[in-house]
Amino acid sequence: MQAKPPLEDTLALVRDLRARCDWDAAQTHESLRPYVIEEAFEVDDAIRSGEDVRLREELGDLLFQVLFHSVIGEERGAFTFADVANGFVTKMKARHPHLYGDGAKQPWEQMKARKRTDVADGLPANLPALHRAFRLQDRAAGVGFDWPDVEGPIQKIEEELTEVRAELAAPSDGPAATERLEDELGDLLFSVVNLCRKAGVHPSLALDRANQKFSRRFTAVERVAAERGLPVGKAALEELDAIWNEVK
Repeated sequence: MQAKPPLEDTLALVRDLRARCDWDAAQTHESLRPYVIEEAFEVDDAIRSGEDVRLREELGDLLFQVLFHSVIGEERGAFTFADVANGFVTKMKARHPHLYGDGAKQPWEQMKARKRTDVADGLPANLPALHRAFRLQDRAAGVGFDWPDVEGPIQKIEEELTEVRAELAAPSDGPAATERLEDELGDLLFSVVNLCRKAGVHPSLALDRANQKFSRRFTAVERVAAERGLPVGKAALEELDAIWNEVK
């Protein structure tokens, strides 16, 4: 007997779990939402770790979520995994008309812009704000609304920083002042994201590296402070800052 392809085996396994496992049988598209997000983050962690075995395992868990939703869709008569796969192939070929047809090579955002109702159309509602800013700017740039080089974003950052300083120096009048400051700081962050994009760096990855670096350094500060008998919560800022400069 000819062996079935592994993907068919996985689909058969999910169908069997739906039939014989109470927990799996009770799941719906809605109840599985948190697990899709969790598995995506675990894949991201595995990539960051550089461990191929771990990445392989986490990709399998993420694939399970895709198969699970496909089987539920199949049970509802809405779509099958084959429909999902065919839709993916169709979309990829449409995105590359110069490779799978007689069309000319086109920037993806230009092609997508023809189908969008606005610049935010199709972006997930829960997309993290930093990533959303990057995607909005990327979409705008795809249709020509962009700086020619990094100098534009740099000047914009300087302009927004000046406005933040002015807002901080202004008399505070409660919630209205907080909202104005929030607006100005948001503009500053948005401009920094734009600089990252123009420099070819994803802001989420840049911030992640900064978070890791800060964690390593501050952990070292706490260790050194403890070795010197300095309680971190009670030590003077000057003392901690001196240790910070040492561990850098």
